[in-house]
Amino acid sequence: MEITINYSDMKFYSEDLEKLIRMVLTEGAKQQKVAEDAEISVLICDADTIHELNRDYRDVDAPTDVLSFALNEGEDNVPEEETELGDIVINLDRAVSQAEEYGHSRDREVAYLSVHGFLHILGYDHYDPEEKKAMRKAEEDILSACGLSRIMTEGKLEAEHAEGRD
Repeated sequence: MEITINYSDMKFYSEDLEKLIRMVLTEGAKQQKVAEDAEISVLICDADTIHELNRDYRDVDAPTDVLSFALNEGEDNVPEEETELGDIVINLDRAVSQAEEYGHSRDREVAYLSVHGFLHILGYDHYDPEEKKAMRKAEEDILSACGLSRIMTEGKLEAEHAEGRD
């Protein structure tokens, strides 16, 4: 899968972060049996940028941690040769604060948000209990395969903190 990573501001650029995002998305594509010629784009941005996108495209006037824009969302007749999956937008400001809140690294949080956004593009959701269970399992399978499994934090599994996530 071709992965393009862009930045709203080059101050966010990190070669290590790019390697991490490529690793988890490549593993996600492998596990989800995504075509090798598929393409996905990732934008690393700040809270103001994602706030604007959330307001303009989702009518939610607030920042969030990750947004997913599936290219063919809601379309029934997607051409077979279509290779562009969509865009993932990650709020690095929120990733840093959530990493502190959940007691893990910024990199672990960015990896989680990348996978979460990717699975949304593939059609996963978490609005009913069964969908949420399937999505959480897919997230954990991908992250674990990359050596980023959930850790114990103050005697509680990190997953318990994630239950409040969207």
